[in-house]
Amino acid sequence: MVSQLAPRERMLMGPGPSTVPARILQALSAPTLGHLDPQYIGYMDETCQLLRDTFQTENALTFPVSGTGMAGMEAVVVNLIEPGDEVIVCINGVFGGRMKDNMQRAGATVHTLEIPWGKSFSLEQIADAVQKHPKAKLLGIVHAETSTGALQDLTGIGDLLHAAGMLLAVDAVTSLGGHELKVDAWGIDAIYSGTQKCLSCPPGLSPVSFSPLALEKMDARKTKVQSWYLDVSMLKNYYTGGGGRAYHHTAPINMVYALREALAIVQEEGLENRIDRHREMHLQLRQGLEALGMSYVPDHSLATLNCVTLPEGIDDAAIRSRLLNEFDIEIGGGLGQFAGKAWRIGLMGHAATQRNVTTLLAALRTCIG
Repeated sequence: MVSQLAPRERMLMGPGPSTVPARILQALSAPTLGHLDPQYIGYMDETCQLLRDTFQTENALTFPVSGTGMAGMEAVVVNLIEPGDEVIVCINGVFGGRMKDNMQRAGATVHTLEIPWGKSFSLEQIADAVQKHPKAKLLGIVHAETSTGALQDLTGIGDLLHAAGMLLAVDAVTSLGGHELKVDAWGIDAIYSGTQKCLSCPPGLSPVSFSPLALEKMDARKTKVQSWYLDVSMLKNYYTGGGGRAYHHTAPINMVYALREALAIVQEEGLENRIDRHREMHLQLRQGLEALGMSYVPDHSLATLNCVTLPEGIDDAAIRSRLLNEFDIEIGGGLGQFAGKAWRIGLMGHAATQRNVTTLLAALRTCIG
């Protein structure tokens, strides 16, 4: 007989998922309704409005894609890209590379703007790429590069691209709800995120938002979207259908409950207060890590994901294993070229607390000796 499920509780301070508070777990256990039940539609509409508030947008088409953050990436790509389109993708880590891969799979000719991992792009670099590739339909860029902890300044990029007739697509998987993110003010046309990071919701949904300009481009497509499941031309009839909702697929009802509760918590704390909390916890953690001899990989660090190089003589896997097995603390190892050389320490949502910072630093001092 299979024993009752009883996972051991961990302090989740890796690159995701983050710790899910009991209030959100309780929302998951609420009675399941039908996906066309008027009661559920009301909760879903509230969730979409809360997402608009958190994205800081008036975009009507703002909703949670059924799938994790990478499903959001694919939804943006397959709906905006047709075979033969030219695009520009900015790469300074793993997830810029994934965006490139997705664009190529959709049939695009991808022009890359690549800089060393840990660096952030300047507006001048982006302007040069736009000038070199004037036929590009859009530019894709990562706001919060989870592989390196680099924060990308997005101000001015939207205006630059719109003047050139291009769209701006943004990966905000590790920034939504933890960093300043102004979709409308920054001229972002398509954006995707994940629930399991700064929103402290279980993984399983990917919030997305599309601007009116992006919708115009989608409506003008000459070919069908290659993914039936992620085709926004059909999904929008469910999420923005008013009184008559067109069935597309069975929505993950209880996950939407959880996201609604997570976004309600964001609203109750206040978005600015929440961003300030993440910044303050980052500064405290940074001070402690640097005192232990660690240096930050990025020039401009995320508050939500701290990527640090290891001091000489530190056994990456051994220390992380000890943290997990002795202290029930999870942190992340390096990705790609930083594997074995860096740690990625998350301070996201419910995990961005004084207690977690103090506990982790004390455990690291014990493990490092």
